[in-house]
Parts: sequence; structure tokens; C-alpha cells
Amino acid sequence: MSDVQKSATESTAEKPVRLRDALRQARIEAADRTGVVVDLRDAEVARLEILNEALDPLFGQIPDHIDLFDRGISQGENPRLWIDVVAHVAMGRDKRIYRFLQDSRFGRIVIAESHDVPVIVQAVTDYVARRMVEREHALVATPMPESAPVEKRRRSGFWTFALGFILGGLALFGLALFATLRNM
Repeated sequence: MSDVQKSATESTAEKPVRLRDALRQARIEAADRTGVVVDLRDAEVARLEILNEALDPLFGQIPDHIDLFDRGISQGENPRLWIDVVAHVAMGRDKRIYRFLQDSRFGRIVIAESHDVPVIVQAVTDYVARRMVEREHALVATPMPESAPVEKRRRSGFWTFALGFILGGLALFGLALFATLRNM
């Protein structure tokens, strides 16, 4: 074999090895990227847990009979710290900034946005206070119904029907009697 044929044979023999190595390297890089995504999600959850712990004193002051708030961290593609049914804290795009959001009938509203936990704690405190005042106003605005005397329902419908039925039967009997007496 000539040197050209030897180098061509060697290069074709090496290509599958190189492709195999390249595929192996690509799989390793994909696994590393997946690991980074998982690490970022874990970092988001850890930051939300730090905020959740910072909110413990606030939620400890809320009376037990007020059940407006259901605080908890939801796992998922975008982890969130839920304050109540319509408000939650999520991490921003850079995964370091807290975004306190509220869903409304007009869309999602950003209540506060900050890198600092105390700023978000203050925003959540203000939100909780506003919600508690709204609850008080709602309870005052709708007083409990008093026990007013209930009018007795008239059952004239049944008695009217019964009387009509009896009178109709008597009228038919009278008509039949009259017809019989007339034909005699």
C-alpha cells in the first residue's frame, strides 16, 4: 500500500473512534448542564426557604382563627413561596432577585422586587396587614341575618284545586241528572 492509502485507511479507522469520543464528551456536557439546571433549581428553593424562615415571626403573630393565608413552597419548574391563594414569591430571571407577585383579574402584579430578604419581608408584612383589614371590612359589611318572623306559606293552591275538583264533579253530576230528567 502506498502512503496515501495507509493514511486514508488510518483516518477512516480513527473517525468512528473520534465520533464515539465526541458523542461521549457531548453526553458528559449535557449531563453537566442538567446538573447545573438542577443546582440552580435547588438554589432557588434554598433562597425561598431562607425567606420562608424569615417570615416565621410574621405568621406566628396571625391569630389562629384567621385562615386567609396558606404559606408553603411549591416545587416544580418554577419554585414559588405561596403566601395565600393569589400571592406568591418567585425568583427572578437571574435567580438572585426575589419577586413578590399577586394574581388579579387584570393580570399579574409585581408588589415588590429586591435582592434583600428584609425588603421582601416588609412587603409581605404590608400585604398581610392589608388582607386582614379587607377581611375585617368584609365581615362588618355583611351582618349576620337576624331571625325575622317568617310568613307562613299559604297552601291555598291545594285547597283551590280540591274545591274546583269537587265543584266540577258536582256540576257534571248535575248536568247528567238534568239530561236524564229532560229525556224522560
